[in-house]
Amino acid sequence: MKAELTKQLRRDEGEKLSVYQDHLGYWTVGVGRLLDARKGGGITPEESAYLLSNDIDKRQAEVLRRAPWMANLDPARFGVLLNMAFQMGVDGLLGFKNTLAMVRSGDFAGAAAGMLQSLWAKQTPERAERLSRQMKTGIWQ
Repeated sequence: MKAELTKQLRRDEGEKLSVYQDHLGYWTVGVGRLLDARKGGGITPEESAYLLSNDIDKRQAEVLRRAPWMANLDPARFGVLLNMAFQMGVDGLLGFKNTLAMVRSGDFAGAAAGMLQSLWAKQTPERAERLSRQMKTGIWQ
């Protein structure tokens, strides 16, 4: 029954893989999934965790495809770079050329200082401070 109902709902509701406003103006995604809080929409914590896990996996794969040397980093420092890529995209992360050169050469203190000299650090100072400390020490913050 579920397979037939799924097919029917995809036909009747349509399927959109990005958020859109339905015919009543409510934010929706997928196959009629109401996201609009005005009508009690949203996702569950489990759905959020699933999406986050998928996003982390995709971002990690892209980072390693474009900068395979990062696979040699310890998890805490690689985590810094993934966190940054999550926030600003992989292109944004790869724009930190001097900082990444220091990371690659093992100059983690220099990389941490470089991180704090960026526009990114001015825009998100608490996050930048925390991640630069993690880069310097290799200890999750």
